[in-house]
Amino acid sequence: MISSNVSSIASHQTWMNNNAHNVANVNTDGFTPQNTTISETQNGGTKANTAEASAKAGEKSQTDLSKELTDQMVIEKATQSNVQTIRTQDEMYGSLLDIRG
Repeated sequence: MISSNVSSIASHQTWMNNNAHNVANVNTDGFTPQNTTISETQNGGTKANTAEASAKAGEKSQTDLSKELTDQMVIEKATQSNVQTIRTQDEMYGSLLDIRG
């Protein structure tokens, strides 16, 4: 179970890296942002899928700051949830070992 949470944290880290790259290039003329989606793998984990957004003709950056900033909030909350789940599982295993010992 912990491995699926770790997989999710790693996927969200990739998403955050791409998100930060998009935000950093918001003023770069002709920049086409990367879109990231999270999908489930066959073994119950997750993976990040990255693709370049469809480029629109123009000289300005195609980065949408409102999308990027709301994505950052989603990423933060998902990571917090996964970390809390790992902590809870760790406490449960510790309690079980104390009972058994």
